[in-house]
Amino acid sequence: MVGIDEITEEIIRREGGYVNDPDDPGGATKFGVTLGTMKRLGLDLNADGRINSRDVRALTRAQAAEIFKTQYFEAPKIGMLPEALQPSVYDMYVNAGSHAVKILQRLLGEFGFETLADGVIGPHTARMAALAYEAATEYLVDAYGIARRNYYYNLAEARPALRKFARRKDGSKGGWITRAEEFISPKYHLSEAEHAARVRGWA
Repeated sequence: MVGIDEITEEIIRREGGYVNDPDDPGGATKFGVTLGTMKRLGLDLNADGRINSRDVRALTRAQAAEIFKTQYFEAPKIGMLPEALQPSVYDMYVNAGSHAVKILQRLLGEFGFETLADGVIGPHTARMAALAYEAATEYLVDAYGIARRNYYYNLAEARPALRKFARRKDGSKGGWITRAEEFISPKYHLSEAEHAARVRGWA
């Protein structure tokens, strides 16, 4: 398995540079680190007594990497999960917070390994994940990636302002969907026709 540093660099690559999309709930973001996260951590990088978009712009790749590793890998204890699951859950945690773990916990229940979908990785969730991976090694990582993809589609379905993240202007797969499919075996990727059918009816 690749190490956490390599996984973190891949996340930063996917997230890209500074953006401030009014439809993005995260607001001003750089390398995937949101203004809300910087406020929560008290990162007044320009030392002007305020934490705002200027501080987001000042964030370095190294600072973003450290935030991801400490806040989105170590703090939620993703390292307790089977190694093969860690990259996708880590990537999803950066993108969706504790929903990443809730998606996994619900999926474990579908595999017959019940755990409370509370978004927290503790000994029970870790044990159920290990048992599920042992029982379904060939399928569990793909199943988690597919569940991620479904989460994005359902979120866009419920919140029309977010649909541009799941479907591009030309109708093809949006960034959320292609991101989820980076963690899914190609044989389980949706064809463009299947994607079009999934978003049919969206305004």
